[in-house]
Amino acid sequence: MTLTELRYIVTLAQEQHFGRAAERCFVSQPTLSIAVKKLEEELGVALFERSKSRVSATPLGEKIVAQANLVLEQTAAIKDIANEGKDQLSSPLSIGAIFTIGPYLLPYFIPELQKEASAMPLYVEEGYTATLRTKLRKGELDVIIVALPFTEADVVTQPLYEEPFVVLMRKDHPLAASKAIDPAALDEEEVLLLGEGHCFRDQVLETCPNLKPSIEGSNGKVRTAAEGSSLETLRHMVASGLGITILPVSAASMTGYSEDVLVTRPFSGHGPKRTVALAWRASFPRFKAVDALRGAIRRCQHDNPLISLIR
Repeated sequence: MTLTELRYIVTLAQEQHFGRAAERCFVSQPTLSIAVKKLEEELGVALFERSKSRVSATPLGEKIVAQANLVLEQTAAIKDIANEGKDQLSSPLSIGAIFTIGPYLLPYFIPELQKEASAMPLYVEEGYTATLRTKLRKGELDVIIVALPFTEADVVTQPLYEEPFVVLMRKDHPLAASKAIDPAALDEEEVLLLGEGHCFRDQVLETCPNLKPSIEGSNGKVRTAAEGSSLETLRHMVASGLGITILPVSAASMTGYSEDVLVTRPFSGHGPKRTVALAWRASFPRFKAVDALRGAIRRCQHDNPLISLIR
């Protein structure tokens, strides 16, 4: 039994598909399949039920996969301890960011980080909060950038800044005549949102509850973009005239469209906003790397009048 085999069965249990699991493990499908079968033979039990459409863990397999997860987490902790004696700013740092933060923050803070830690290259991954949470726990990522709320046992979470949400629309849209938008004004609009699984969708519906069609008396017409869509996809659909959307202000400033096509408007009063935070394992020993990362992010946001840094 090897750590590699344990990683294979954990990934296979998550993906429930040999091909996708092999891609995540960066091996061929036959290699992964043979390794799983070898482990099953060694243990003398079937870990997975196989069919033409899916692969699922057996009841006993679920218990073994859960234990394998713990082993992988402890292995990551051992690596963390071993790194304590090294120069904390001279080895790669693995960073994860959710889809609605990464593209709009990375181009700004990475140059800042390089000024302080030029010998610390970054491995960067974007994903859903749930995926980043799992990879952080397993030690596959060192630090993640997420939106609050975010809680996880044995994980430190530190708020960095708050950013407001804005409404994106075509310049000829009737609401464009307003300097600020009342959330209630969106009730009669076609509001485009990200698909299920994106935490930003949940944040919008949480802070703008009038958009939830399930609320009695709400006339909100929320049109959900196809699963896996990005904020850029929503931007293109708005430009085509399909509706309007809500963006974090950092995403609103990055557009390939001129102001003759698309415009943004803030919400009136105390409009919706989100808090962006760093999260890392409490056992992660490279505190200087975390400090450098935090400092770079805060510096790159310092001069943005729409961003509120959290002291």
